[in-house]
Amino acid sequence: MSDALVLENAVAEGAARVREVAAPGMITVKGELSSAKLADAVRLATGCAMPGQRAILAQQTCRVGWMAPDELLLIVPRPAVAQTVADLQAALTGEHALVADVSDMRAVFRVEGGIAARETLAKLCPVDLAPGVFGPGDLRRTRLAQVAAGFWMEDDGFTLVCFRSVARYVFDALSRAAADDARVGYF
Repeated sequence: MSDALVLENAVAEGAARVREVAAPGMITVKGELSSAKLADAVRLATGCAMPGQRAILAQQTCRVGWMAPDELLLIVPRPAVAQTVADLQAALTGEHALVADVSDMRAVFRVEGGIAARETLAKLCPVDLAPGVFGPGDLRRTRLAQVAAGFWMEDDGFTLVCFRSVARYVFDALSRAAADDARVGYF
């Protein structure tokens, strides 16, 4: 499967705007995150340093996000995935690590609209999204309406990643939470 879209560019307009975006290349790297060899491999592959806990770093078209104490999510342009995986595997020879292309497993959404975007996610996730608490560079891997998701803040909204098998469910939940008549005015 190589379709970067699951729901054919679905869009919902409300207090916040929810839209599907083409999934970039995504690579899961599991290993000892304190390893200098792993840090060097990630820097060579993406230009990014190792992110801190619950953080995401960006360098041009690449991102590296902390997903767990032993797991990173690397985001690269789709055409670069195969070479990046090969480069990482070669660089990590002898290191206890796993490198896997997970691009086709995921659906990606943008939730935009400033405070309304924050409230949309806050209704669905057990995460403190208050301004000043969650900001650019923060990443959370959590539950969104009872399914696994990860999201981070960029520009005027959030980028959210979920499994493609639950893409319709996630889009519908986000759309309902973002509707004009669903405003709560919490933030």
